Amino acid sequence: MTKLHPKLIDMSLDRVRRLLEDLGNPQDKLPPVIHVAGTNGKGSTIATMRAVLEAAGYKVHVYTSPHLVSFVERIRLVGSLIDEDLLIHILEHVEAVNAGRPITFFEVTTIAAFVAFAQIPADITLLETGMGGRLDATNVVKKPLATVLTSISMDHMQFLGDTVGKIAGEKAEIMKPGVPCVSVAQVPEAAAVIEAVAARIGAPLKWQNRDWSIEPTPGGSLLFKGAHNEWKVPQPSLPGRHQFDNAGAALAALEQTGLPIPPFALKNGLRNIAWPARAQKLAKGPLRQSLPNAWELWLDGGHNAGGGEVLAHLAADQWNDAPLHLIVGMLSTKAADDFLRPLIPYAASLTVIPIPGSAIAFTPADLSAAARRVGYDAVHEADTAQQALARVLTDFGDAARARVLICGGLYLAGEILKENG
Repeated sequence: MTKLHPKLIDMSLDRVRRLLEDLGNPQDKLPPVIHVAGTNGKGSTIATMRAVLEAAGYKVHVYTSPHLVSFVERIRLVGSLIDEDLLIHILEHVEAVNAGRPITFFEVTTIAAFVAFAQIPADITLLETGMGGRLDATNVVKKPLATVLTSISMDHMQFLGDTVGKIAGEKAEIMKPGVPCVSVAQVPEAAAVIEAVAARIGAPLKWQNRDWSIEPTPGGSLLFKGAHNEWKVPQPSLPGRHQFDNAGAALAALEQTGLPIPPFALKNGLRNIAWPARAQKLAKGPLRQSLPNAWELWLDGGHNAGGGEVLAHLAADQWNDAPLHLIVGMLSTKAADDFLRPLIPYAASLTVIPIPGSAIAFTPADLSAAARRVGYDAVHEADTAQQALARVLTDFGDAARARVLICGGLYLAGEILKENG
C-alpha cells in the first residue's frame, strides 16, 4: 500500500472527488457525520464522543489517523476495528477503479473508509481530518450533523501557513452552511479568523464559554452547561486538564446533534475513554519491567507547541510528586524547540533517541542541539528507548520514585508500543 502510494502530501480535493465519483460517491451515503478538525485534541474528542455514544447503545463508525501499530486502527466499523480481509478487499477495489492515476496514501485510505462506512449500517460517523481542513481528503461530506474545532496552534506550517490565523483559516473551512460548529476557546488571532469564516459560510458558531462551558466542581466532577442541557459528569478517564475542554467539545457537539444521551451513558462513557499514546501509562511490558516497581512509565504522542504545553500542565498538576525524566524522539518536520521549551521546568533529565525506521526523524545529535538551544543544561543521547531507560537508571536509579515520559510524536509512540508488546 505505501509502496503504491507514498505518504506524499499534495493538498487538493480534485483527485478525491474524481475517484469518489467513479466509486458511486460513497461519501454521500454515510451515516450522519460529525467532522472534527484542529491541531491538538481531535482524537481525544472523537474518542470521548465514541465512548459516550457507544455507552448509549448507538452504532458508531470512526475514522482517525495516523495509526500507531496497525493500519486497521484508523477505521472502526460499529465498534470494532475493520477486518483486515475486508480492508484488503476494499483497497483492491479502490485501486482497480483508480486505474493507476495519481493519488496519495491518505486520500486512498480515506476513500476506503468511506466505502466501508457506506456499506455497513450505523447510527453515526465520527470523522477526523488528517491535516488542515479546506483541502483535506475528509472535507467532501456536504451536510454533516455538526463540525468541531479543537485547539488550534502552530503545526504543519509548510502546508497550512506560517501564522495561527492562516492555520485556523484552513481548519475552519470544514464548516458548512447551516451546520452548527462547536469550538473550544481559541487564541484571539485564531478566534477572529474562525468568526469571519463562519459568517461567510453561514455556519452557526458555538463557542466555549459563550454558548457552552465545562468546569470542575468541588466534588471532583465536571459541570457541562450547553444550549439545552446541564450535565454533571465524571472527569474523563484521559488524564490532564486539557481533556476537560476536549470532553466539553465532545458533549457540546453531541448536544447539537439532538441525539438522546441518557445520564448513564454520559457517566460510563467518560469513565471509559480509550485513546492510546495520549498520556498513556504503560503498566506492563519489557520496557516497564526494566524500571523499579515504584517508578512509572508514560507515553505521549504530542509533537508541537500545544502538545508540549499540555504535558507541562500535566507535569505541574499531577506529576509534581516525583522527578520526571524525559525520553524524546521527533520527526524533523516538527518544531522541536517549541515542543521542548514548555517542559524545561519539569524535566529532571532529558535523553534523546531516533525514531526507528524513520528517514525523516531528528538524529540524536540534532535533537540534542535543539534542546540545548532552548535551555536544557544536560542532554544525553541514546540509540534506543531501552538504552535511554538504562541511562536514566544509571544516573538516577537510587531514587525511590520517579516517572519516565517517552514522548515527541505518534510515530515514536507506535514504535514504543510495538517494542513494549
